[in-house]
Amino acid sequence: MATRRADSQRTLPLLAGCVEGVGHALARLGPADLAMPSVLPDWTVRNLAAHLVVVADSVIHLGPRPAGADVLSVAEYVTGYPDRAQRISALTHQAAVEIGEMPEALPQAFRHRWGQAWAHLDSLGPVGAVAARRGPITLDDFLVTRVIEMVVHADDLARSRPELPAPQLPPEAIPLVARTLLGVLAERHPGRSVEVRVPPVAAVQCMPGPRHRRGTPAAVVETDPTTWIRLACGRTAWADAVGAGRLTASGERCDLSGVLPLL
Repeated sequence: MATRRADSQRTLPLLAGCVEGVGHALARLGPADLAMPSVLPDWTVRNLAAHLVVVADSVIHLGPRPAGADVLSVAEYVTGYPDRAQRISALTHQAAVEIGEMPEALPQAFRHRWGQAWAHLDSLGPVGAVAARRGPITLDDFLVTRVIEMVVHADDLARSRPELPAPQLPPEAIPLVARTLLGVLAERHPGRSVEVRVPPVAAVQCMPGPRHRRGTPAAVVETDPTTWIRLACGRTAWADAVGAGRLTASGERCDLSGVLPLL
């Protein structure tokens, strides 16, 4: 199996489907749900919901790509996420306060902000690349990063309030995110010594070292798409995934805990 790029004609409706599913989930949250702590440190469910509103702002702030500017890959674009963690948290807390404490305020703000985002995308027209907050990037790759945001935080929301129905996302969303994050791993840590398999989505080879030429690679890591996404995004620790039987790793250099999370 090999990683594949997203079809640019499918990424926008896929993101729209994620937004719709998350919007329905937010509408089910009551005052007690919003006040509960989330699975993210120092964030309540209200903060998490507010962040899903704020994700729309990154779309609203897209501009034309500067003439002659080289575009970033997805792996290069998301590299800056850890450095901006405190800034993102501050913006999220501010948004939670501005939106207000009434339960209906969050879904209303979510619909309004994403309505502005869709209108802004329409105004950009058929562009190949855009200027985003972290630099120039193709519009399709940028939209893929927004799908990553929605999928990861929808999972955060589901794990924060497991008593409620999980956000219903398009079936293609998790495979796209898992495949993209495998590509990020391979780009950041090129090599042929370890094969990471996420069936039925994709597999990549990565990490410097001896290259296998036939048969089973010397080191193989295998897990399911959701566990891979959680590992790549820092939601699950390597040792915990292994201990729970959700990840198998065999061979020399198979322990990737030193290069995870990716975001």
